[in-house]
Amino acid sequence: MVIGITSCNSKINGNNTPTSPIEEEIILQDNRNEQLLVDANNNDPIPAAYLLGDWIEKLKGKRVAIVGNQTSVVKTQDTIISKEWKTKEKLRYTHLVDTLLAHGIDIKRVFAPEHGFRGTADAGATIKDGIDSQTGLPIISLYGKNKKPYKEQLEDIDVVLFDIQDVGARFYTYISTLHYVMEACGQYDKKLIVLDRPNPNGHYIDGPILEQEHQSFVGMHPVPVIHGMTIGEYALMINGENWLDKNLTTNLEIIECKNYTHDSSYSIPIKPSPNLPNDQAINLYPSLCFFEGTDVSVGRGTEMQFQVYGSPSLVKYTDFDFTPTPNVGAKRPKFNGKKCYGVDLRDYKKLDHLNLEFLVDAFAKAPSKQNFFNSFFTKLAGTKTLQAQIEKGMTAQEIAATWEKGLEDYQEIRKNYLLYK
Repeated sequence: MVIGITSCNSKINGNNTPTSPIEEEIILQDNRNEQLLVDANNNDPIPAAYLLGDWIEKLKGKRVAIVGNQTSVVKTQDTIISKEWKTKEKLRYTHLVDTLLAHGIDIKRVFAPEHGFRGTADAGATIKDGIDSQTGLPIISLYGKNKKPYKEQLEDIDVVLFDIQDVGARFYTYISTLHYVMEACGQYDKKLIVLDRPNPNGHYIDGPILEQEHQSFVGMHPVPVIHGMTIGEYALMINGENWLDKNLTTNLEIIECKNYTHDSSYSIPIKPSPNLPNDQAINLYPSLCFFEGTDVSVGRGTEMQFQVYGSPSLVKYTDFDFTPTPNVGAKRPKFNGKKCYGVDLRDYKKLDHLNLEFLVDAFAKAPSKQNFFNSFFTKLAGTKTLQAQIEKGMTAQEIAATWEKGLEDYQEIRKNYLLYK
C-alpha cells in the first residue's frame, strides 16, 4: 500500500488516471492523489513541496499567488498490483499549481521568472504576460521590465507561495526574482512562504564576492559565485542582512526540505532551465557560465549545453568540435551554424570548487586576446578584477588565493542562516 510522508519543520522571519491496458491490473491511488508517496525507508533529500500534508493547511481559506515554473512540482506515485500480486511503482510529477487547485486552494495568479512558467524561453528572452492554457490562470512575468510584482497584482492576495528550483550560483536569476518578490511582499505587507528545495551545488562555496558597483540582475548581493545555500536559506539571508530596498523586511516562512544536508547528492528531476538538461550540466554550470561573457560557446544550440566549450578560433588546439544550431532554449545560439573547436567535459568529475582552468586555458589559446572578453563578463564575475587577473597571466590557483579573505568573511555571515548541516 501507499505511505504518506509525515512532518517537516518551519523557520519564521529569519529568527533563529489512466487505466492500464492490461485488464487484470488495478491502479490504486491515495484519495488525495497529489500527496507525496514514498518508501518509508527512503532517506533521499525531499523538497518541501512534496510534503504537501504539512503545509497546505496554511493556504486554506487564503487567496494565494504562486511564484513558480516548470520545476514547481509535487511527486506522486501510483501503485500497480497485477493479478499475480506482483507490484511495481510508477513515479510521476504533477505541477504545484494543478495540485493546489485540486485541493481547493484559491489561486488568483501565477508569477513566472526567467524562461517563463513552463520553462521553455531562451535565456534573456522577453517573457510576456498571458493565460495558462491548462488552468486558465493569469500568468504575470517577473522577467523584463516588471521584475517586481505591482501593488495592484497583490491587492487581492493574502499569501505568496514561492517554489522554484535553484542551482546555487549567484548569476542564476531565480534568486534575483526571489529578492524582488520579497521586496514586494515587504512593501505591501504580504506573507511569503518559501517551499525549500535541495541545492545540487550546495556542498561548496567559491568565487569572488560581488562588488556592489557591479550589481545587476545576474548578481544582486555581496556573495560569492557559489553561495552554498538552499533558496530558503538564501531568503533568510536577504531578510537578515537588510538587502531589500529601504531596509524592508518580509513576513517570511521557510518550509524545510527533509533528509537534506549540504553534503547531500541531489539530482534535479526536471531541468531547471532549457540549457541545464542534466546533472553534469548543473555541476559544470558555475564554472562554465563565465564563458557567456567571452567569445566562446558553452554548447547552446546543441544537446551538450554547459558540458562543452569551444570557438571557431580554437581550431589549432583541439580535435573535438561541435556546431550550434537553433533548438529549444536557444533560437539564435552563439556561432550558429559554425563549427566550434574546444573541449568535451561530459565525463568530467563532480566539482567541489570553482574551476577556472577552463577559462584560463581558453584565454591563453585564443588568437585574439583583445576580443576574448565582452562587457557581460564583469557582470557575471561581479568584479573587474577577475578579467584583469586572467589578462595578466595569473594561474587559476593564484587567482583563487585572492578570494580567501572574502570567502572567510562570507562564511561568518552565511552560518547565521543555515537550516541544514
